[in-house]
Amino acid sequence: MRDPANRAKGIRRSRRNLIRMGTIAASAMLAISVKTKPADAVCATALGCNCFLKGTTIRTPDGDKRIEDLAEGDLLPTVFGGVRPIQWIGRYRFKKSDPTKAWPKDVVPIRVARSALGPNVPHADLFVTKAHALLIDDVLVPVCNLINSSTITLYDARGLDELEFFHIKLELHDVIYAEGAPCETLLNVDENAFNFSEYLRQNGPPIFRNAPCAPVLGFGGRVEIKSRFRSAISPWIDRRQKLDIIRDKLEEGEIALLRQSELTS
Repeated sequence: MRDPANRAKGIRRSRRNLIRMGTIAASAMLAISVKTKPADAVCATALGCNCFLKGTTIRTPDGDKRIEDLAEGDLLPTVFGGVRPIQWIGRYRFKKSDPTKAWPKDVVPIRVARSALGPNVPHADLFVTKAHALLIDDVLVPVCNLINSSTITLYDARGLDELEFFHIKLELHDVIYAEGAPCETLLNVDENAFNFSEYLRQNGPPIFRNAPCAPVLGFGGRVEIKSRFRSAISPWIDRRQKLDIIRDKLEEGEIALLRQSELTS
C-alpha cells in the first residue's frame, strides 16, 4: 500500500473490523454467562421467513405502490424473469402483550437507511426482517450479515404496538425492487403466515424444492469473527472472501456517506 490514501483507508478498515471482532466476542461471552444465544449469532426471526414491514413501497410498471395495496395477479418488474405476476402475498402480524415493554429482537426488522447500498439505493429507509436477502454484486446476502453501527441497524419499533409484515411469492424465486433496492421474493411458503389457508385454497400444499435465483452468502456469529479477522489483516495479507469484500465496500461507503452528511448539515 504505497499510496498514502489507500494506506489510510486500509488502516481504517483494520481498526473498524478489530473493534467489531471485540463487540462480537463480548456479546458471545455475555450470552454464555446468561445461557442465551448472542443477538447476532444467527439470522433468526420469529417470523420463520423473510418479509417487508407494512408501508414498504414496491416497484410496479405503474410506479411504486405500498406492499399492503398490492394483490395477487399484479405485475412486478424482476431482475431475472422480466415482468411477473404476484402469485400470493403472505401476511404476518404481531402485537405487544405489554405496550410498556420493548419488542423481542427476533421480531423487530432491520432498517436499511436511504443510500446505505449506494447513491439513493434504497431511495427511502427500507425495513425488512433479518434473514431477508438483498442482491449485491450478483449474490443474495441476508441483511443481518450487513449490520453496522449506523446505516444498517436493528429497528427497535419503540413507538409501535403492532408490527405487520408482508412477503411476495412469485411462481419462481426472483428479485424485486423495494424502496428501489433489489430484494428477494419469497422462496418457500411458510405455514405460519396469517393467511396461509388462502394459499392452500388457491395453490394446494406448498412445494419446498424451489431453488434460489442467485447464490446465497451468509454467516453466523463465530464465522463472522473469522470474516472480520480476514478484513482486519487485508491491508497487508488479503484473504477476504466475496461476502467480506461486499461488507467492507458497504461499510467504507457508509463512512463516506456519513462524512458527506456532516459537511452538509
